[in-house]
Amino acid sequence: MTFSDLVYAGLGVGALAAAVLPRVVFSRPFSMPMVFLAAGVAVQLLPLPVPVIDPLGDRPWVEHVTEVCVIVSLMGAGLAINRPPGPRSWAGPWRLLGITMPLTVVVTAVLAWALLDWPPAVALLLGAVLAPTDPVLAAEVRVGEPTDAEEDEDEVRLTLTSEAGLNDGLAFPFVLAAVALAAAAGTGWSAEWIGGWVATDALGRVAIGVAAGMAVGRLLGWMFFRARTSALRLSEHMEGFVALGATFLSYGVTELLHGYGFLAVFVAACTLRAAERSHGYHKVLHEFTEQIERLLTALLLFVLGGYVAGGGLAALTWEAAAVAVLLVVAVRPLTGRLALIGSAAGPRERLVVAVFGLRGIGSLYYLAYALGLDDFGGLGRELWAAVAFTVLLSVVVHGVTATPVISRLDRMRGRTGPLDQPP
Repeated sequence: MTFSDLVYAGLGVGALAAAVLPRVVFSRPFSMPMVFLAAGVAVQLLPLPVPVIDPLGDRPWVEHVTEVCVIVSLMGAGLAINRPPGPRSWAGPWRLLGITMPLTVVVTAVLAWALLDWPPAVALLLGAVLAPTDPVLAAEVRVGEPTDAEEDEDEVRLTLTSEAGLNDGLAFPFVLAAVALAAAAGTGWSAEWIGGWVATDALGRVAIGVAAGMAVGRLLGWMFFRARTSALRLSEHMEGFVALGATFLSYGVTELLHGYGFLAVFVAACTLRAAERSHGYHKVLHEFTEQIERLLTALLLFVLGGYVAGGGLAALTWEAAAVAVLLVVAVRPLTGRLALIGSAAGPRERLVVAVFGLRGIGSLYYLAYALGLDDFGGLGRELWAAVAFTVLLSVVVHGVTATPVISRLDRMRGRTGPLDQPP
C-alpha cells in the first residue's frame, strides 16, 4: 500500500461523508464541520504516515485553498438570499457591519494587547482576522435554497447570512491596517500611512469591489436570462458549473482592478439573483456551489483537525485561549446586542443573531494572507494557534447549540415547510 492509495481512499470516504452527513446530523446537536474536525484529529492520532500541514511552511497552499473556499461560499450565499438588499430590508446586517464588526476588531485587539502583551500591529491583526463571520459552518443559521417568496426567510437567517457575505470582504481594510501598522512600527512609528490607508484600502478598494461586482452581476444576468442568442442564455441549459465561472470572473476582474474580490463575488451573486429573481436557474447554480463548498469545507476542517492533533496548539497560551473564549461568549454577543438595539427583530431573534457569529474559513484565509505580507515579529505560530483554537471553539460551541436553539425559535414562530427539511 502506497501513501497515494491511502489518499485516494480517504478522499473517497470524505466525499461520500460530505454527501451523507448533512442528513445524518440534521436535527441533532452537532454539525458536519464538527464531524470532519473530529475525523481529522482521529486520523492524525492513528499510527499512519499522515503528514501535518504547516500553515507557515505551506502558507501559499493554505492561502489559496481557503481563498477558493471562501469565494465559492460567498457566491452560494448571495444566490440563496431571497430578500432584495435595501436600507430597511437589510437593516440588521447593516447594523452588524457598521457597529459590531469594527467594535469586534477593536475589543479583540485590546484584549490581545492587554493579555498577551503583543505589539499593537499583531494585536490588531488578530482582531481583524477574527472579525469576519462564516456563512458555511452552521447550516441551521443560514438561509436555505432560493425560492420565489421573500417571506420564506426569517430575520435571523437573513441577517447572519448577509452579514457573513459582506464582512468576509470588509475585513480586508482592517487586515491591511495591521500590515501598514507593522511596517510603520519598523520605521519609527510614522502615522503617515493612515491617510493613504483611508483613501485606498478603506474607501477606494471597497468602492471598486462593489462597482465591479454589480457590473459583472448585471452582465451575467443579461447573458443568462435576456441575451438574444440562445447559446448565451445559459438559464435555458440549466448547467450548474456556470456558477464557478461567475465566481472566478467576478473575483478575478475585481482583483485585477485592485478592489476587494470577496466583496465583489457576494455583490455579483446578489445582482445576478436580482436579474430574474424567481427563475429556477438560481436553484441550479446554488446547488452546484453548495456541493463544491461542502467538499472544500470538509477538506479544510479535516486538515485543521489534523493540524490541531499534530501539535498545532503547542504555541497556544492560556492568555490567547482566554481571548478566544471571550470573543465567542462575550465580545460578539455584547457587540451584536448593542448593534441591534431598536431593530425590527424580536428580542429572542436579536439574541440569537448576536450569539451566532461563527468564526471559520475566512479567518484562516486572512491570517495566511497577512503573514505573506509581513512576519509580524515572528509571532506566526502563536497567531495560528490562537486563530485555530478560536475556529475550533466556535465550530464546537455553535455546532452543538445551533440546532436546538434554531429549532426552538422556529417552533415559537410556528414556522413550517422548507426550513424544517434536511439540506
